[in-house]
Amino acid sequence: MRIRIVGAGAMGRGIAQWAASGGHTVEVSDVRTEAVREAVGFVRSMLERAVAKGRMSAQDCAAAVARLVPLDDPWAPGPDVELVVEAVREDLDTKAEVFGKLERVLPAGTVFATNTSSLSVTRIAATLDDPSRLAGLHFFNPVPLMRIVEVVPGATTRPELPPLLTQLVESCGHRAVTVSDTPGFLVNHAGRGLVTEALALLEESVAEPVDIDRVVRDVLGLRMGPFELMDLTGLDVTAAVIDSIWQGFRHEPRLRPSYLTPNRVAAGLHGRKTGKGWYAYGPDATGPAEEAPVAGDAGRPVFVAGDGALGEALRASGATVEDGEHPSADALVLVPVWGTTVAAAVAAQGLPAERAFGVDPLSVTTGRRVLSVTPAADPAAARDARAVLARPAPGGQPHTVTVVRDAAGSVAQRLIVSVVSVATSIAERALAAPEDIDLAVTLGLGYPTGPLAWGDRIGAARLLDLQRALHTSTGDPRHRPTRWLTERAQLGLPLTHRGTAPGECLG
Repeated sequence: MRIRIVGAGAMGRGIAQWAASGGHTVEVSDVRTEAVREAVGFVRSMLERAVAKGRMSAQDCAAAVARLVPLDDPWAPGPDVELVVEAVREDLDTKAEVFGKLERVLPAGTVFATNTSSLSVTRIAATLDDPSRLAGLHFFNPVPLMRIVEVVPGATTRPELPPLLTQLVESCGHRAVTVSDTPGFLVNHAGRGLVTEALALLEESVAEPVDIDRVVRDVLGLRMGPFELMDLTGLDVTAAVIDSIWQGFRHEPRLRPSYLTPNRVAAGLHGRKTGKGWYAYGPDATGPAEEAPVAGDAGRPVFVAGDGALGEALRASGATVEDGEHPSADALVLVPVWGTTVAAAVAAQGLPAERAFGVDPLSVTTGRRVLSVTPAADPAAARDARAVLARPAPGGQPHTVTVVRDAAGSVAQRLIVSVVSVATSIAERALAAPEDIDLAVTLGLGYPTGPLAWGDRIGAARLLDLQRALHTSTGDPRHRPTRWLTERAQLGLPLTHRGTAPGECLG
């Protein structure tokens, strides 16, 4: 296939490298001729680096470089061009101008694709004489390494184009997912679950950014915490995406932005690129503060009010765990909270408020346990509870214990239920197939597993209990259960199951 890339910036270069490596002839063009030369030189250097690292043969490198065709004029006639991929700046008028000029010089059969990440594919297509020839082909940066591409048909895109683009993407070694033309498409939309809830936890003073990031890495198993991620991508970019998706979905509470971000953006606290964000960067930066040493009495007896798994884990570590229906006068009371608060347990069960603490059940079997404290907690008792939870399992290392403010669902539960909730809302709107949601999130966001499969590991029924408890405890509509989760919990279906559609029952 002969492909023309319009726009020789970071994305255009990456797409050119991907397409040339995949065996296609690639015309590289830009309104700045020097950008074309730089792009071709950059792609050549990246391919040569792949040879040096043993990832590509010298012959394949030479062949790929030979398939790069620099153009002096992006609007040059191209009777043999089968596909154009536009990768210019994110501005509707600019993209409309590009495709308008291309429409006048390229054959009617040439397929147009836009690499937009935030604009409506339908609105871009509507500026063309023939809007049916355009679809979205959203790559992620860096293109050669991010092996996922969103294929986005607009409202009038010809039905044969998405399968054609999918075949092209997968023939070049990437994976393709077909998604609806909605704000954020799929990956950026799904990614709001983690970041928006992390900001909500910070708003409520549940935990500091460093502690939320530690819980995300050590309890949920992600490679990077949400505040680290915001610093990497730039808070200015993240905040704009959050606002755009929230506005695009008509202020859906699940996607609600935080009041914390506008002032930080205005102050230039964007992250790595400005030297300071949620963390400080540069040669003089000291990094996050070290975690406080464990200073309490690890031998103090404990009473577990609830789930027996916590008691079993503590007994295995040699802790003194009381039996019976009520705690002794000296015992610490540990409450495995699931979508509720320690304060509610104190009120409902008559527990001693000064020595009652919450433990997130999701953290019990991980290397980091999460202890939540209420305003009524005795600090000395809290230090003892931390020491008890830090006791090592037989033959293992001591647990690390993060102390957070008592809140419904604590940190890990709130984050995982938000991630799953946003994914199930995408599924129930049929914006993407369940398998594509999980594929796109694992490849595009680097999660250890897709959000729907992740939810299935916890269990749909248990997640529904969590979401209902959060909704009841907080009254916040962003915690309301999705229909997708509710139905599958009630019917015993996995979250990854598409389910039977009415159209399948018509014969």
